[in-house]
Amino acid sequence: MNLECVEKIAEAVLYEGYMLYPYRASAVKNQQRWNFGVLSPRSYCEQQSGSDRWMMQTECLLKANPSTRLEIEIRFLQIVNRTIGKFASPMRELPDTAEPEFELVDELTIGERTFARWQEARERKLEIPAWSSATHSMHRDSFFEFPAQRELEPIRDTDGMIAGVIVRESEALSGSVEIDFTPCRDGFIKATVRVRNLTEYETDQQDDRAQALTHSLVSAHTILGVENGEFVSLLDPPRELSDLAAECTNLGAWPVLVGEGGSRNAMLSSPIILYDFPQIAPESPGSLFDGTEIDEILSLRILTMTDDEKREMRRSDDRTREILERTENMPPEQFMKLHGVLRGMRPVLEEAQ
Repeated sequence: MNLECVEKIAEAVLYEGYMLYPYRASAVKNQQRWNFGVLSPRSYCEQQSGSDRWMMQTECLLKANPSTRLEIEIRFLQIVNRTIGKFASPMRELPDTAEPEFELVDELTIGERTFARWQEARERKLEIPAWSSATHSMHRDSFFEFPAQRELEPIRDTDGMIAGVIVRESEALSGSVEIDFTPCRDGFIKATVRVRNLTEYETDQQDDRAQALTHSLVSAHTILGVENGEFVSLLDPPRELSDLAAECTNLGAWPVLVGEGGSRNAMLSSPIILYDFPQIAPESPGSLFDGTEIDEILSLRILTMTDDEKREMRRSDDRTREILERTENMPPEQFMKLHGVLRGMRPVLEEAQ
């Protein structure tokens, strides 16, 4: 699937809410993250009285012919717990066999760099085998599994010795993707994609949601691309298809058309509400994880942070450090591009007589 037309939008959805201004771990809203597109383990959801989901469903309409080919991709983030270990005595290299002993600390400062505990995220992608209308296969099930991981990254001091380690741990995840194609009228097909979190997870009524999140699919969304066919807008369908569009049931998902020039060969089913053909402002120098905020305001606020606040922002992770460095190095002409942009003008309709 050629994702160039949807890549920036999909990435914005993937990292929406990953880290919010003031981009510091001590901020309350950054201690309660991952609010969008979370698919928790089924056992956890069934024990809770809230709105947590373990399944998301996308339904959309597709105009098809005998040569139509459909590709589907599922994307999400997996939470990675990052802890910091400190060695009693620096070593030259990590042993290849047993894991060395170290003391877990809240943070470790080496030179001008401070390493601290945090929750990172690992991008996951599920590419579903392409479907062709010529195969006449109207149902497909697939299963996925990611094993638990534990990785050690050495932290070297100014002499090149290993003074500590970054420990990254992620839990096992498993789930399924179920796809159904239902023929409608006049060559139209309803495509249904269900993503389920089937991870085994022991829970009780008092279980902590933060723990369940480590076994969850986060910012989950579906991308669909079609060749020799076209999607139908569910937000503004043709009048003759409005009843079929109304019958599409989407759970935890909001499918919209994406692409350039009004093309109808790609659709993004997002966990957040979007409009057809959403765009990232071309003036934006990069993601701020606050897709509904104004780049200029956030960038100026970042520059007003104290040195201590910036130090805390730097040690969160590479993505937030990149935001700070990019903002501090932004030339004045780039700031001017962010201010007062006028996209275009439309004529005012005369009042009906």
